[in-house]
Amino acid sequence: MKRIVVAIMAFLLAFSFVGCGSSSSEELIAQEEKEITKVSNAIEESEPAVVEKSEPEPEVAEISFNEITAVDNDECVIKITGIDPDNLWGYTVKINLENKSADKTYMFSVQNAAINGVEIDPLFATEVAAGKKSNNEVSFSDDTLKEIGINEVTDIELTFNVYDSNDWMADAVALETVHVYPIGEEKATIFERVSQPTDTVLFDNESISVIVIGYTYDSIWGYTVNLYLANKTDMPLMYAVDEVSVNGYMADPFWAKEVQPGKVAFATMSWSDTTFEENGITQVEEIEMIFSVYDSNDWMADKLINETITLKP
Repeated sequence: MKRIVVAIMAFLLAFSFVGCGSSSSEELIAQEEKEITKVSNAIEESEPAVVEKSEPEPEVAEISFNEITAVDNDECVIKITGIDPDNLWGYTVKINLENKSADKTYMFSVQNAAINGVEIDPLFATEVAAGKKSNNEVSFSDDTLKEIGINEVTDIELTFNVYDSNDWMADAVALETVHVYPIGEEKATIFERVSQPTDTVLFDNESISVIVIGYTYDSIWGYTVNLYLANKTDMPLMYAVDEVSVNGYMADPFWAKEVQPGKVAFATMSWSDTTFEENGITQVEEIEMIFSVYDSNDWMADKLINETITLKP
């Protein structure tokens, strides 16, 4: 505003001096500048100073990364070449793959993955032809991380599995787990969930935790029970249900979830709209099931949990 007023005054003064023929041009200019300065100072004294305030930007930990060779054997190579936290597809780990085989096409996949100790499936798998290389990416959905409550990625654990695409029964040519610490290993953190008043704790002992954290409806999967699972052992555990009924009607969600040693996972158990419609279920009043937990690698071993539970949503 002040600048506009000064500009107008300058114009008016200049215009007024044009009609005066008794003074030289130098005198007129000097007098004009004096008048403009006087007006500017007067406005400056009358106008309160405006201080623009800007919100401080949250601190973002700097990515510190050096290339990692996760696998390098006679058959294949897997290198982690970079990290892109702002990728279109989500938080992304860049990888370089090489198939050293002379005649076999290999499937490169991520068998298990976890961020800050929480199992998250990036759904990654890609084929590489014999003798070829491939630059690729393993991405984790930003929405998934946000829903879980992971605000900063400090530890990425990836288990790579490489096998013959045409012979799934053959032994893997590589099965390797690697950790990536985007901001340094010394700053790695483990996710800790804060319990909520609405939680329903089904099991919680020195080996496992099973907690119902809510009930929702999903437009694709239907009625859903949301679960938080913790594996406190040193073996992979399978969490599964059997003889499931809803409101007294048998309705199997065909649900099972494997959780790796020392990891936690968020899982969903769902029933389709068709299942509910076939049984005339419009409102869920009771869900009954046999809940079991056992060693994934030894189905004959004693089960850690094998109990009938009843939920009252």
